Amino acid sequence: MKNTSLIVNVILGAAVAVLYVLHFTSSGTPADIQAGYEERGEYLPSTSNIVYVNFDTLLNNYDMFFDLQKKFLEKQQKLEAELTRSSRSYERQVNDFQDKVQKGLVTRSEAQQLEMQLMQVQQELMGQRDEFSQELMEEEQVMNRQLQHSIYDFLEEFNKDHNYHFILSHSFGGPLLYTDKNLNITREVLAGLNGSYQQNRQR
Repeated sequence: MKNTSLIVNVILGAAVAVLYVLHFTSSGTPADIQAGYEERGEYLPSTSNIVYVNFDTLLNNYDMFFDLQKKFLEKQQKLEAELTRSSRSYERQVNDFQDKVQKGLVTRSEAQQLEMQLMQVQQELMGQRDEFSQELMEEEQVMNRQLQHSIYDFLEEFNKDHNYHFILSHSFGGPLLYTDKNLNITREVLAGLNGSYQQNRQR
């Protein structure tokens, strides 16, 4: 019941947002002008106080996202390579131990001591795996926060010249079920974001 109520509230919230958008854009523009824009693959400049950004498109074309993702993948590969080396070293020690036991090259007490050492190495290996997993998780969280803050900070500056009341985030499967394409400012925001990012990168 709680899940059903949550879904209903999300849908109602989206419906209210859409109605609010339609209210502010009810004056519209002549159909022939709008058709001309659409033929060129463009959309009319929005005169509404509510606009939206397609977050999927924004993220997939944001230079900062690619740079951070590349850095994250490089670190992931480095940690995975290190864990693989440790795992192979452990496997060699296990094989060497089994070989010595089968050939009778160690006493029972020596075998017990080696077995305890191998158990310790195994625990260290598991600890290393958990540590790397935690490190990557934290790295991903920091990356996501960096992206969010860069977008929020840019939009705050960007909106000083536009005075929008709301800049909504639209993504596939999100709460917004319908959006007027003329309210889409993704292209403008993306160009500004990438320009700002490249400028800061060169400093």
